[in-house]
Parts: sequence; structure tokens; C-alpha cells
Amino acid sequence: MNSESSLSPTEDDDDDDEDRKPELGPMIALKEQLEKDKDDESLRRWKEQLIGVVDLEDVGETPDPVVKILHLTVRSPDRDEMVLTIPDDGVPNPKGPWFTIKEGSKYTLVFNFRVTNNIVSGLRYNNTVWKTGVKVDSTKAMLGTFSPQAEPYQHVMPEETTPSGIFARGSYSARTKFIDDDNKCYLEINYTFDIRKNWQ
Repeated sequence: MNSESSLSPTEDDDDDDEDRKPELGPMIALKEQLEKDKDDESLRRWKEQLIGVVDLEDVGETPDPVVKILHLTVRSPDRDEMVLTIPDDGVPNPKGPWFTIKEGSKYTLVFNFRVTNNIVSGLRYNNTVWKTGVKVDSTKAMLGTFSPQAEPYQHVMPEETTPSGIFARGSYSARTKFIDDDNKCYLEINYTFDIRKNWQ
């Protein structure tokens, strides 16, 4: 049976756990991690279970991951897929809308991206939309944690429906960002799009 003193809080228990941050070890390049203990078969298999089979060609000497967003795709049952390539300068079509979408239509966003060099932890998608300077929508979604691989990853967002009606139609501006748990930004892109009566 526990004594009364063992059930009461101690001085150590009074410390606020939320104020304490875990102390992490130094960041180590994934290549170095993979080559450590490479002769230990059970440890190698355990690492593969954690991060998958990693092609050493996609792993660099530095601890920082590299994430390249290849393209965004707008899928709708009403039309062919719209594949939107990310320009190198990060400015899609500065002279007009990047794309046009029909009012009241169902659509799904699909992100294709490649991870090299190291594991990216907690990759997130943030998107903010404005119409005539007023914020009308904000989306934040966790995509996940990804290890380097030769083949691109694909993430499919839940289906949404565009607004409809005379007040919904028009031009919108948006900012899309892909960031990780360390708040490292891999892509920030500003663009405009239109909602119209019909697909363009």
C-alpha cells in the first residue's frame, strides 16, 4: 500500500512541464546515420522500418532536407486535370490569373513533391485567399513526415466546392506556403485565380 507521502506532489512535480522543452541531440546528416552500424543487420532493418528504404544517391552530406514542390494539380469531375507547374522564380503568370475555376464545382488539390538529402519532419501546407483585400479563406493542413526517395510523393487534399453566386465570382489573390516543423519554408508562392460562371 502506498504511503500518503508517496501520493502527494514533490517539489520536482511542481515544475511546469509545459515550460520545459526537450533537449534534442545534434542534427546529423542522414547519410552518416545510415552508414553508422551498417554491418549490424538487425539495426539496419530497424532503421528501414522507421524511414523506409533510402537511396543513398538522394542523400547529401548536410543535415538539412531539400523539398522541391514539382507541381500542383486541380482535379474536378467536370473537366480535365489542370496541372500547374511551379515556375523557378516562384511567380506564376504575373500578367493574369494562374487558373480559372467554375463556380459551384467540386475540386481536389493534389501536390507532387520530391524530398532529397534528409528526412523532412512535419511538412505543412498553408493557403490564404483574399478577395478585394479581405481575407475570405485560410487552410492549414499537415502533409506528414517524408524520407528522401527518387520517386516524387503525391498528397491528395480532401474534396472541396467553390463558392457560387454573383458575389463569389471574380478575381482572388492567394498565398501558398509549404513549411516544416522547424518553420523552414520550401515554397512561398503568390498568385491570382478567377472564379467564373464556366471553366476557361
